[in-house]
Amino acid sequence: MPYPRLFLHRMAALLLLPLAASVHAQQEDAARAADAALVNRITWGATTAELSRMQELGAERYLQAQLHPDPKARLPGDVQARIDALSISRQPSQDALAVQRGMRERAKDDAPAARQKIQREARLISRQRADDTASRAFWRALYSPNQLQEQMTWFWMNHFNVYAAKNDIGTYIDQYEEQAIRPHALGKFRDLLAATLRSPAMLVYLDNTQNAAGRINENYARELMELHTLGVKGGYTQKDVQELARILTGLGIHNKDELPKVKAELRGQLVQDGLFLFNPARHDYGDKVFLGRNIKGAGLAEVDAAVDLLARHPATARFISAKLAAYFVGDAPAPALIDRMAKTFLAKDGDIAATLQTLYASPEFAQSLKTGVFKDPVHYVYSSLRLAYADLPAIVNTRPGMNMLRQLGQPLNQRLTPDGYPQARSDWSGSGQMTARFETARGIAAAPQGFYREGDDKGPVDLPALPDLYQANAGNGLFAGLSSATRQAIEQARSPRDANTYLLASPEFMRR
Repeated sequence: MPYPRLFLHRMAALLLLPLAASVHAQQEDAARAADAALVNRITWGATTAELSRMQELGAERYLQAQLHPDPKARLPGDVQARIDALSISRQPSQDALAVQRGMRERAKDDAPAARQKIQREARLISRQRADDTASRAFWRALYSPNQLQEQMTWFWMNHFNVYAAKNDIGTYIDQYEEQAIRPHALGKFRDLLAATLRSPAMLVYLDNTQNAAGRINENYARELMELHTLGVKGGYTQKDVQELARILTGLGIHNKDELPKVKAELRGQLVQDGLFLFNPARHDYGDKVFLGRNIKGAGLAEVDAAVDLLARHPATARFISAKLAAYFVGDAPAPALIDRMAKTFLAKDGDIAATLQTLYASPEFAQSLKTGVFKDPVHYVYSSLRLAYADLPAIVNTRPGMNMLRQLGQPLNQRLTPDGYPQARSDWSGSGQMTARFETARGIAAAPQGFYREGDDKGPVDLPALPDLYQANAGNGLFAGLSSATRQAIEQARSPRDANTYLLASPEFMRR
């Protein structure tokens, strides 16, 4: 007797239910993995709390919240209290520099040995403030809710690199990060460029304090075009370097008790803003031709005109877009992606968030989330600490983390050359680096107490045991892409400490 057609349809539907459920489960797993990959890319490293925030908001709202950070967002109270206790929070850089100046002034007639002792003591002020600036960045990277802002602050600090150990730059590098870079990290590139150009840290680092009419120093002018804006293939000439150097004459640092004396007719041109000084007596007031444009001798107004030309130049749009694309999608980004980003950059007057929005909406970015981008040491250390210590109290001592960055070759603000630390995979994937990263992973997994000891205290600290990170994150998509070999190594580990070491040292965790 043949079965009724309705019965057959029902039987078929019942047989297909497990298959449909399986497909639905796979789709949910893929969605969770995609969300986790996005969080991993635009933050300093995914945590369970950050993934929950993504799930609560949805991917688009979460992304917009990171691109347009809430200025009222706050760090955890204990973290902010530690930042407030740093030397850079208790004493403005201008006052610290005045202290150094006074020490040296009082010792100028002392015997050579005494002068050298005072010079070392003055240098210790610079070193302490540079260390404190690095600690502040470290705490913010680990605990700020505005993760993309902190990551972009690091990106631009590296792009507009200065070397903290040169002269007294360490004394006021906190001001460079806090006033020149961080407020503009997701704003208009023109504002960011202008802020770095007026920063004492940049002017001292690239020798513009030595640049004066009749004694031209081209160092800053050259790097401003080659590294900061147009790029080495940006179409400028040696004549443009010379003309820009003339435009930049007179930009320097106010490092004396009194303002410089200038002729009466130039006094209205003198500009002093904190440590920044424009001295018209040192400026070349002759007319210039820069990037094909006539610029009349007008003092500081010439600098503004040059900044406008550089910030809004098509070569700058491409150079900055290419660097952002490489940072977020990996080496050798597609030319078509760079073209789209550069178009947005020009159309939106250098809006960094809008340019990143074009990047994040691209198929190239979506594809890169599946393959990952190799972590440089800063990304590796920050992401390891954020994941491993997410359920522990906020760390109180940044020195172990700073030592890890130093051992891995990327201490904060210590890149000697103006090009900043390289970002390509080949720069950080050698065998020596991988060995050092395994030791870093073991240190984070097995020895968290160092991050929780105050000062030079060597005693034990009462801390909860770290969970098995692989098991704790099961099902949230963060480790969906682990290879069978990595899973097997973790599952066969003799202890949660070993399992965590293997996870943090795994090939998959080397990618973000």
